[in-house]
Amino acid sequence: MEEHVPNITHGAAGDPRSTTSIVLETGAAATQDFSPIKSICAHLNAFHVYASDPSRCVEANHYCTHLNEGSPLPSPTFSSPYYPAPLCYTNHRLPTDVRQCLIYDTPDKGARLIGIEYMVTPRIFAALPADERRLWHSHVFEVKSGMLIMPQPTLVPRAAWERAETKEMEQVVGLYGKTYHLWQVDRGDVVPMGAPELMMSFTGEEQLKEKAHLLKDRDEKFKNDTGHKREIRKGIVEPEIEADADQVWKKGREGNY
Repeated sequence: MEEHVPNITHGAAGDPRSTTSIVLETGAAATQDFSPIKSICAHLNAFHVYASDPSRCVEANHYCTHLNEGSPLPSPTFSSPYYPAPLCYTNHRLPTDVRQCLIYDTPDKGARLIGIEYMVTPRIFAALPADERRLWHSHVFEVKSGMLIMPQPTLVPRAAWERAETKEMEQVVGLYGKTYHLWQVDRGDVVPMGAPELMMSFTGEEQLKEKAHLLKDRDEKFKNDTGHKREIRKGIVEPEIEADADQVWKKGREGNY
């Protein structure tokens, strides 16, 4: 018997949506409450590296929610190795302790949900067991190199958006992320296959030598200039990175997950 090969729509196995489905979905959207989704307040774009194979990476569009408020500052002039001045603290508080992000392969309609990421502040990270901390990655290089961006909305002036983006990066630079991808779109899977993959971040220029084309393509798509972002973020202070983070790049652990 001849095997049936399904159609592919938006990179996923299956037929395009029918008019009936679209009408039903429109009605549901008008009547149901989507509070968790409506809490999303930031779109971040960067690249994630497979912990099991650091030669592989994939573009990641994060849509993030802040789950709580950061702790009050001990004093107006507070600084520490984890939160060095002159970070701009919102309402005299440390950055949000826990953020959660849905990760899509593109920012377009029909994008595939490929993973999730949780971000925590250093004080939360430091309290985790050592074995758990090895699953987390830093964001310092992503921020300082200009790789991590908030894609600019069409109607917002560039100067105003860059100021807002830089303020966000001052918060994100000290956070630690734990990321799993369920859908390996970079190898052409049309449905999620296999076990979830632990993902990491880039932490140095040498890791990008063969990935420059990815940044170039990303910048063209979003009309972004990574080099310019690197320049305007020179004033963002680099926090100390805990030794247990970024294990994928530690000697002897490459791909050892």
